Amino acid sequence: MIFQRIDMAVQEAEYGTWKSPITASSVSSAGVYLFDLTVDSNIELNDGTVYWIEGRPAEAGRYVVCSCPTGSTDPVSWTPAGFSARTRVHEYGGGALLVYNGAVYFSNMADQRVYRQDKPDGPAEPVTPEGEYFYADGCYAAASAGGRIYYVREGHEVVRSGSRKEAENCLVLVSPSGAQPPQVVASGRDFYSSPRVSADCSKLAWIQWDHPNMPWDATQLCWAALDPATGLPLANAINTVQVPGSGPELNLQYPAWASANRLLYIGDQSGYWNLYSVDTAAGSSSNHASLYPAKQDLASPAWMFGQHPHCLERPAGGGTRVLLVSGDSVLRLDAESGSAEPLAQFKVSGYNSIKYPKWSGGYFYAVASSAVSPPAVIRYRLESGSIEVLRLSNSLKFDVGYISVAQPIEFPTANGATAHAYYYPPRNRDFVAPSGSRPPLLVRAHGGPTAAASPSLSLKIQYWTSRGYALADVDYRGSTGYGTVYRNLLRYNWGIADVDDCCAVVRYLANKGLADPRRACIDGGSAGGYTTLACLAFRDTFSAGASHYGVADLQLLRADTHKFESRYLDNLIGRTPEEVSRACVERSPIHHVDKISCPLILFQGDEDRIVPPNQAELMFAKVREKGLPCAYLLFPGEQHGFRKAENINKSLDGQFYFFAKLFGFQPADSGIEVDIVNLPSDK
Repeated sequence: MIFQRIDMAVQEAEYGTWKSPITASSVSSAGVYLFDLTVDSNIELNDGTVYWIEGRPAEAGRYVVCSCPTGSTDPVSWTPAGFSARTRVHEYGGGALLVYNGAVYFSNMADQRVYRQDKPDGPAEPVTPEGEYFYADGCYAAASAGGRIYYVREGHEVVRSGSRKEAENCLVLVSPSGAQPPQVVASGRDFYSSPRVSADCSKLAWIQWDHPNMPWDATQLCWAALDPATGLPLANAINTVQVPGSGPELNLQYPAWASANRLLYIGDQSGYWNLYSVDTAAGSSSNHASLYPAKQDLASPAWMFGQHPHCLERPAGGGTRVLLVSGDSVLRLDAESGSAEPLAQFKVSGYNSIKYPKWSGGYFYAVASSAVSPPAVIRYRLESGSIEVLRLSNSLKFDVGYISVAQPIEFPTANGATAHAYYYPPRNRDFVAPSGSRPPLLVRAHGGPTAAASPSLSLKIQYWTSRGYALADVDYRGSTGYGTVYRNLLRYNWGIADVDDCCAVVRYLANKGLADPRRACIDGGSAGGYTTLACLAFRDTFSAGASHYGVADLQLLRADTHKFESRYLDNLIGRTPEEVSRACVERSPIHHVDKISCPLILFQGDEDRIVPPNQAELMFAKVREKGLPCAYLLFPGEQHGFRKAENINKSLDGQFYFFAKLFGFQPADSGIEVDIVNLPSDK
């Protein structure tokens, strides 16, 4: 725990004016982001060393590979100065790190080549050739002489040369030494992910899908027998896994081999993302077994690579078992028997969110967090229950009296439906609001939109609640975590269902006396920024809004965005090309600025290739022209999401200052001012 209790006198002050120790700089400069936790792929080594990537805002957002060996709690940094371990495949990245036999392989942000390091202070040597190729989600095959690495590759040279309009995705075989050029393993589909080789290197599995689907829509799970001499699929040896009784919309993802023939995967044939296995020796369309039937999603949407919710446990005595994350627990399952009863269940005490599960050297590793604990790399001895924290994402100590704990709520919304959210009441141990007053409310629309809010500790949320705001983090219809039916409720309804739900939560909390509807504001990033702008354009619920790299023009998004999301709108706003074109006009806030009647602040990175800056610039120009109070902050060197400490600070403080000026209260912090256009003189 990073929190401590300190008793002090309580003062009475208006909501929104409370002084908080949770500053913007404590959110950014003192913290890191934890990604891509992994262990050595050499199962014979099994030494218990854990590796991860951390994003460091204090180093201009650089991504650094770190490790920690068994018996130590002191992490070691690997990535040399001038390098950043981040891949741009699908632009969202993930899966930038691979370790085999103590050597680290990582994708480098600047040139997107894969580099190898043999020791933390050693040089980074390239193993892939120069060129406009991005690599992610590597898997090491050890049995062959010299080894082989299977990667997802995204090729952009075909776009530059004019031979194709979009990047070419495929699976390739890479030499760990870089001695041979990459060889194509599978191609011809729009997208690939999760290449996974069996322990004996005889088979390779992967996921593939085509436009207009996303990796949480209709996908295919494939596997192929490999030529032991080349590592390439044998002729006519590629198989597509068929699930009896399931339709074409089946979503399969996150494969792994439990043995030479037993293939694990996550599938939603039950209506929820659950774990299954199939015996490939008996044929790809039979012998499927549900290893843990549950009416809950046990996986998250694959926006980034490498987010498997399961891993393999290989004890010293032999055998292989599956470890599956379910809420705050780790389940030990028997993949070979196909039994749906866990062999054991281990509660990860003190944590309720567990990501990147891995096992090595008798220990379970993960990035874990809770409502009062920030994400941390943990080492967990399953049998004894002992937990060691190896790396905290934020090591600052705050009194528990400043921390607002998420309260899950369900509330009625349009058409008799029910939506979900996490409600955070204002909380600051030093202050109490005047009797009878109600707090301003910040509604947060998550990105995606196929994603979800999280109840885990976020200092970006605590920044607001510790200053006297209530906050509702909305899981509008279409969010993940509630099953396939709920996830698909946003199909063809983006800009409608999400907008209805964000407005409905204001009414619900106001009726409960938990928020002041006259001071309701909304923010969101990316797709959440679109929902924010749509709420302001098509409803009159909110008094102000903040869009962080949000979508203002759906037609521009279709024309300008990257390949991964270039057809995403097809399943979000229309069933036919005509419906999509019409909805692009009807639901784009940029075409309905005349309906916006409240102030707006926009934040944008100038290198954003997912939602280019022209969207924010057009929106700002039109709102300014209308005479509404507005502000626009463009951050040089930032892409889709802000990674530099100074820009994270400015976006938090600037938004707070903007709302404070509009709502008429004096912020407790100084030096957070931003330029506001069209601000009335009495503000």
